[in-house]
Amino acid sequence: MINLARRDIANHLGRYIFTGMGLGLLIGVTLTMAGVYRGMVDDAQVLLRAVGTDIWVVQKDTLGPFAEPSSIPDDAYRGIEGLPGVAQTGSVAFLTMQVGHANGGIRVMVAGYAPGQMGGPAFLVAGRPIGRSHYEAVADVKTRFEVGDRIKIRRNEYEVVGLTRRMVSSNGDPMVFIPLKDAQEAQFLKDNDAIANDRMRLAANPAVNRPGQPGVLGAVDAIQTSSRRVNAVLVRVAEGHDGREVAERIRRWKHLTAYTNAQMEEILVAKLIATAARQIALFLVILAIVSAAIVAFIIYTMTLGKMREIAVLKLIGTRDRTVAAMILQEALGLGTIGFFVGKFAATLWAPVFPKYVLLETNDALRALVLTLAICALASILAIRAALRVDPAEAIGG
Repeated sequence: MINLARRDIANHLGRYIFTGMGLGLLIGVTLTMAGVYRGMVDDAQVLLRAVGTDIWVVQKDTLGPFAEPSSIPDDAYRGIEGLPGVAQTGSVAFLTMQVGHANGGIRVMVAGYAPGQMGGPAFLVAGRPIGRSHYEAVADVKTRFEVGDRIKIRRNEYEVVGLTRRMVSSNGDPMVFIPLKDAQEAQFLKDNDAIANDRMRLAANPAVNRPGQPGVLGAVDAIQTSSRRVNAVLVRVAEGHDGREVAERIRRWKHLTAYTNAQMEEILVAKLIATAARQIALFLVILAIVSAAIVAFIIYTMTLGKMREIAVLKLIGTRDRTVAAMILQEALGLGTIGFFVGKFAATLWAPVFPKYVLLETNDALRALVLTLAICALASILAIRAALRVDPAEAIGG
């Protein structure tokens, strides 16, 4: 069978290659969009996998520390530890904020945990874990901090003693781990003016500043300026117990809301990135339609340029099925070249994106099948035009 693609490559090598590259860049954008979505899902799940908890205990009737504000007493873990099926607990506090550094500020998620308990960084790639109870930090390498750097969180300076990798929030912000007490202070710390104004209001309140009872005012002020709250308690289920039953037990007896890790993952994916996922899905559909239109136009134009050769083939008795197969073969060849160019381009520029782009092999295989299907459909218009050509045109003017 005569190969039209081979003839195009032989006679118009530059045009064929540039056409394939143009289509490839479009496919590369499509693959990148799919990779951005996969990266968002992975960002939402990576923290859940890293902390290794089975149950998230949060404020009653809330969706947890990531999808909705949650505040519970920091001694709530004591009562949870006494329930059957609970092997280990750990209190954590999360806050997204700007952290100061010598090279400028960076937006991060600060995670407070009690060293030696659950909630800390999963593994270190440099330095050591937090060893002191205050003013030490472990940062993700995405922050570009180095071991020994000094960073500023609110009013206090912290020394970076360790680095970890792929510890990010559901929004993709790198994480900085600090001691739980420091995180509690940073989360609820007021500025000096606010503290002075609150003290003046308390002093002017006769219910608090009673004559002859000077200790009441100091006690209320101490309560207001200190924090004894955390965002969640992590629970590891003892071997042989079912996590769903332990979570139900916590909900029933502790008047708190408890989610299994699978439920928290569903909340993160379904609630936090649902809108972004729909936007990306819409972009993918638009890109698929645009790709089909461009391929159809390219194949149709290339076929029109070979009408005289096709007429000659029909004149010498070539069957319509053979002509259609040649055009389909050329379309699939163009799609194959475009796919590999797009895959290479997406792999090349993915690390440059500020958001994590996760290119999965299964997505690439699906994209290859979709590309070939689009090329096959797009060739229908060109095949119809080729089959209508009059063989007499081969000997015409």
